[in-house]
Parts: sequence; structure tokens; C-alpha cells
Amino acid sequence: MTRRLLPCVKQKPKILFLIGPTAVGKTALSLKLARKINAQIISLDSMQVYQGIDILSSKPGLKPRQEIKHHLIDILSPDKEFDAACYRRLAVRAIKDIHQKGKIPLFVGGTGLYLKVLLEGIFTGASKDEDLRQELYREAETSGSEYLHQKLKEVDEESAARIHPNDTKRIIRALEVYKLTGKPISELRKKIKGLEDKYEIIVFGLNKDREILYKSIDQRVDEMFERGLVDEVKKLLSGSLSLTCKQAIGIREIRDYLEGKHDLEQAKGLLKKNTRNYAKRQLTWFRKDKKIIWLDADDKQIINRMTRYILSEKEGKRA
Repeated sequence: MTRRLLPCVKQKPKILFLIGPTAVGKTALSLKLARKINAQIISLDSMQVYQGIDILSSKPGLKPRQEIKHHLIDILSPDKEFDAACYRRLAVRAIKDIHQKGKIPLFVGGTGLYLKVLLEGIFTGASKDEDLRQELYREAETSGSEYLHQKLKEVDEESAARIHPNDTKRIIRALEVYKLTGKPISELRKKIKGLEDKYEIIVFGLNKDREILYKSIDQRVDEMFERGLVDEVKKLLSGSLSLTCKQAIGIREIRDYLEGKHDLEQAKGLLKKNTRNYAKRQLTWFRKDKKIIWLDADDKQIINRMTRYILSEKEGKRA
């Protein structure tokens, strides 16, 4: 009796994510996990890409970055613009580089948009046509955005159903893409591919009791001021800042302090409040993603749980 040999199914290369709100403890845990599973770290943070935004972005120190290779940190000056499309392109390049070295890519951070464009892909669409765009804006001014929305409905009913009639910017972009490509933007979006087609993706989410998290945020802000946050922001404000950098939490609060709009304690209080609000927004964003495996950041066995899950051969088995 002959035995039929089963075909060998090649495993997809792994990519790991360690995400969560600010001050939840991602950096410390990521270093422990990276040591255990032979990983290199890719920053998933919109501010850590910038040189000189160290304290403000809670950038990992030089010592851990020398021990474990980190990617997409300190790659451009604060006056340069950077967006999700740029990030995705560089991140994909880093993934390939890490896999070629026989290591596992471990993304660490809290920028939800960057997680989304990696997992789901991003629509770059047709190139812009400024003349066409201005023409459409003039139409919106003379005939109203609802008129343009009706024109969009005639060529792309799916997009028209998704875009509010008052959302002039998105209506114009959808019409621009149609006029430049001859295809509805809704159809082009369906061709977008994320990393899940080529890789095995595991996303760990860290969280902790809300009150404990807020205390961690307050403590971190106090430490940031002790480490020289005011001087760091003062130096940044002395040069040109990109629009992206200007949005960093802490820039406006420290700038207003430097301009005498409030005192140092008020600046600290505002930064704590705004950081807590940011943490809430991060959690709201991440909770929409059902693929995230949520873990208690204060669990003493968390590294063992993550490691067992990563090394498990049973699909869907959770730690």
C-alpha cells in the first residue's frame, strides 16, 4: 500500500505589531520581546521619524537602539513633510531588509493610521491635475457642493453614497480621479492590497486600567519636563517646522508658555490633559480592528504569553 504524500505548505513570513495608547509601556516590552524572538524594531510613530523630536516623542534611548536595530527613527529633519504613503513605502522596505537578515519585523507604536495603511494598503490614486481641481472648486462655489455630488453620483454611485454632499474636498478628489483615469475611485480602491496577502500578521494591543494609564501619562509628562522638554521645543520652534511636526502634542502647549500665555504649571496641566485625550482617541481607533489581540500591559507573564502565541503552529490559538 502506497502512502500519499501531502503537499508542503510554505509558511508566510511573520510580521508582528505591538500597539497601544501612549505611556502604556510599549517601548520597554518591545525590547524584551525583541530579545526573546530575534526581532528588529520598526517604529510605528509619526513623530519618531523626525530628528530632534526626542523627548516629545518618547523616542527609545541610544543604548537600546544600539543593542537592537531600530528602523524609521531619526530619518528626516523637522522641516520636511511626511505622510502615511511615505511611511508605508519605507516600512515595506524595512520589512524586506529584516527578513533577509533572518529576523522578525516588530512594529512598535501608537499611530493608528500607519497601522491601517500597512494592514489594508493605501490608495495613491491618479496624479493630481491642479487646473482640473481649480475648475471643480469654481463649480462648487457657483453651483454648490450638492451639484458636484450629483455629478459624482452619475459616474460613481458607490462613492457618492459614502461621501457626504457637503464634503467638497472628497467629492472633488473622486471626480478628479474619474476624469483622469476614466474609472470610479470606488473601483480603484478595491484593488488596494495590504500586507496580509504576503505575510502572517500578528497584532498585539496593550492596555491597562484607565486610572493607572492616566497616572502613567501624568508621570511621563513630569519626567519630560525634567529631561528638558521646554528647551527641546524652544529649539524646534527656532527653525522651520513641517505641518506634521506642528501637530505634535506639546508643541502648542510649550509655545504658549514661551509666549507668556500661561505659566509652567499650566503648560504641564494642559499637556497632561491633551495627552490623556490623545490616548482615548488612540484606543477608540484601535478598538475598531477586530484582529488585535488585547493584553494587559501589567501582566507579569505577558512576554511568555506573546512568545507562545508567536511560536504556536495552531492558527487562531491564543496565549
